[in-house]
Amino acid sequence: MSMENIAQDGIVLLGCGKMGSALLAGWLKAGLPAQSAWVIEPHPSDWLKGAGVHLNEGLPPAPAVALLAVKPQMMGAALPALQALGNGRTLFISVAAGTTIATLETVLGARTPVVRVMPNTPAMVGRGISGLVGNAHAGAVGVATATGLMQAVGEVVELETEAQIDAVTAVSGSGPAYVFHLIEALAAAGEAEGLAPEVAMKLARATVTGAGELAHRSADSAEQLRINVTSPGGTTAAALAVLMEPETGFPALLRRAVQAAAERGRELGK
Repeated sequence: MSMENIAQDGIVLLGCGKMGSALLAGWLKAGLPAQSAWVIEPHPSDWLKGAGVHLNEGLPPAPAVALLAVKPQMMGAALPALQALGNGRTLFISVAAGTTIATLETVLGARTPVVRVMPNTPAMVGRGISGLVGNAHAGAVGVATATGLMQAVGEVVELETEAQIDAVTAVSGSGPAYVFHLIEALAAAGEAEGLAPEVAMKLARATVTGAGELAHRSADSAEQLRINVTSPGGTTAAALAVLMEPETGFPALLRRAVQAAAERGRELGK
């Protein structure tokens, strides 16, 4: 389904907070006419009020897509408004964490095409990554449509099964927080070595974001980039001997952290 089809039949956005706004801004930039978007949002931002979309004006008769971007705990209250579009041609795309395809099918109808997506917050700066998976009714066309819409805010990976969403949540969904914590911890360690707090924070922040940009632009693997920075017997090697320690270093620590996040995701999905 192309942007032209979506523009013709309309797209409904249920919830337009940070993630919904980032997506809508991406679609408008990609050429979606503002009048082709119907947004349902009880607390619209000034930007949204001025975007030229249909804001809280009901629904088009048979929209091409309905994207659900409300918080998981609001889903139960918000979904019934869209029930009339279930079991039809409207493709439902959900970016709500912890809401399973089965839950959506129960509310909307078993024949509803559904694609479940796990995005992340770097979508706000067009550098997100989303994992997605569709039900049988969505098929390859539905997955391709969802991929195209999510590419407005970053990269997309297609998953084999819905069960993998919990791993995506644990790696990339929650992952930005791990990186922000790395900045905090690195700055604190710099302070402990005698740097002023603001200097340590500036160094840590620029180092992590700069290294991320380097990894983004480089054709080298993460392993190769690490090797490139590490002179044998030098300062980086001394630090990596601690960080790469099998029992107490990053590998074991991150495995435990990601496992805890994935486990929590499985609990929330029940």
